[in-house]
Amino acid sequence: MATLLPGRELPEGPLVPERVFGRRGPVVLEIGSGHGAAAIAYAAAHPDADVVAVDVHVPGVARMLAAADEAGVDNLRVHVGDALPLLTDRVAPDTLDAVHLFFPDPWPKKRHAKRRFVQQHSLTLLASRLRPGGRLLVATDIDTYAEHCREQLAAHDGFDVVEGERPDWRPDDGFEAKGLRHGRTVSEFRCTAR
Repeated sequence: MATLLPGRELPEGPLVPERVFGRRGPVVLEIGSGHGAAAIAYAAAHPDADVVAVDVHVPGVARMLAAADEAGVDNLRVHVGDALPLLTDRVAPDTLDAVHLFFPDPWPKKRHAKRRFVQQHSLTLLASRLRPGGRLLVATDIDTYAEHCREQLAAHDGFDVVEGERPDWRPDDGFEAKGLRHGRTVSEFRCTAR
């Protein structure tokens, strides 16, 4: 963290892509990036895009920084912290071209369902931060979370939703591989902002 974070940390204040990346390309925000395999893979497969990976788990961010350094991707920055305050306070409307939410914490207990990221208020926030035509990609291997996503997305009028299209650039390690090993099905949601 001490060595690699300073060169990749999202600077304080509003997200101004030209200032952060030194150019203006498509901006992709990954929420809950974990150890960064998907964010790094996207950055490597899309060198024209600028990726901001967000996670609260410091050891995961440290692994991501090391892996990004080893992969040599220059178009990846990180934010150590919660995505909602970042989106609310630092990302202007119509800034993002895509948001990725892969295998979020499903908060499986009914009393904890309100903690799930996909909720009406967060979908409204994401819809406002995405450019028209921008995409929210969600993947989960937990059936109850997939059903929760279907319900929340159906109740929200900010997105056109297509199910079942897995991005070919996303590695299948981590939670996805674990879920498949345990016989679970991965549900994919591609949500296009209206």
